[in-house]
Amino acid sequence: MESAAKISVLVFVVTCMAGAGLGLGLRDLAAALRDRRFVAASVIANFMAAPFVAFAFAKWLPIDESHAIGLLLLGCAAGAPFLPKLVKAAKGDEAFGIGLMLLLMVGSVVFLPLALPRLVPGASAEPWPILKPLLTTMLLPLVVGMVVRNRMPLRALLLQRVMVRVSNLAMLAAVVLLVWLNTDAILATFGSGAVAAGLAFVAVCLAAGWLLGGPKATQRSVLGLGTGQRNIAAALLIATDQFGDRPEVMAMLLVTTLAGAILLLASARQFAKR
Repeated sequence: MESAAKISVLVFVVTCMAGAGLGLGLRDLAAALRDRRFVAASVIANFMAAPFVAFAFAKWLPIDESHAIGLLLLGCAAGAPFLPKLVKAAKGDEAFGIGLMLLLMVGSVVFLPLALPRLVPGASAEPWPILKPLLTTMLLPLVVGMVVRNRMPLRALLLQRVMVRVSNLAMLAAVVLLVWLNTDAILATFGSGAVAAGLAFVAVCLAAGWLLGGPKATQRSVLGLGTGQRNIAAALLIATDQFGDRPEVMAMLLVTTLAGAILLLASARQFAKR
């Protein structure tokens, strides 16, 4: 079951990144990168504010060290593949949502190997062991998907549907297997302050992104949701590779992501009403 969980995570990450790339055109990226203020705010919110909040919570809140590691992994991993769906639910600027997702995914591949050895106790002291799986299972499928999208848009659309379905099934299998394997560790998070810390972390990141999003409400909602929703795919990839013997780390990733998803969906609906 442990092997099946690792394979499910790997399939989920690869197909998720490939599906994201198949849905990204160069125009989508250009639309986001053209607004320099938005790019600067995105970098500050996701690669300065979010890691700082995670570090502050890990240091000052009375939570277990493994739970703190899980929080730090999420704090450093930006660019969730599900951001466009959240932005659509919030009636935000979808072009900026797609561009932001790509910007943060690529940024995370650069940021994680540099930040984790300095912030996360127990992480590899060398950047390459962290960078290698990010390059091969995240960045490479993303780039390949984008190339196919821009050269064969019709085939890319069909392939994207396949990748999304496989990704959804792999994600479901990974969640079920990881919950089953880490049931005791997940149950131990309740009453320990870990769930409250995870929810507070998502809420603060959401607020930070919203405040930095600028004067347009449709862009504020995009950056708020993009900062609040962390890259669980990258965090799971590193957790299974670097902290496979610490189930509490995986438990923190799962409970924070699942509880945070409820908060983000509720926020998206409020943004849509406004």
